[in-house]
Amino acid sequence: MPIKLVVGLGNPGKSYSATRHNVGRRVVEFLEKEKPEGVYLFVPDEFMNTSGVPVARLVRKKGLATEDVLVVSDDFELPLGSLRLRLKGSSGGHNGLKSVLENLATQNVPRLRVGIGPVPRGEDPADFVLKTFSSGEKKKVEEAVAQAAEAVRVAVMESLETAMNRFNRRPE
Repeated sequence: MPIKLVVGLGNPGKSYSATRHNVGRRVVEFLEKEKPEGVYLFVPDEFMNTSGVPVARLVRKKGLATEDVLVVSDDFELPLGSLRLRLKGSSGGHNGLKSVLENLATQNVPRLRVGIGPVPRGEDPADFVLKTFSSGEKKKVEEAVAQAAEAVRVAVMESLETAMNRFNRRPE
């Protein structure tokens, strides 16, 4: 099934724009510059933990199947810059993805996770995701956002499976 809606998870507002938790949102904003044809791009104007409400509302309004939706989010379990596309699965503890899955009442939602980790030893993950990237990490994050946008384009124009085969890898 082709992807018809790409959702970028993050928190609204300028104070959150550069945080680790907003990488999914940044990918969709990057795509908005060169919008792929035939696909809706959506960034919920809700905080991460309640982002599933507007996503489910839009999915119903557009009459989409959950398999038509690709959710892009951060993942602190993945090394910085790595990408992981999956056809379905659990939230993996990600509150934004959890909200989307609960509001769509299924785990059959494709997702693209962008690595922002690892969380430094002894640091609370909830604090870590709300921090900005260090100056040494910024280039790697920009590259990861561009790669994730390309993975979305491939998923939309070709297939999720093709994108998975091409982009599911750890950074060099």
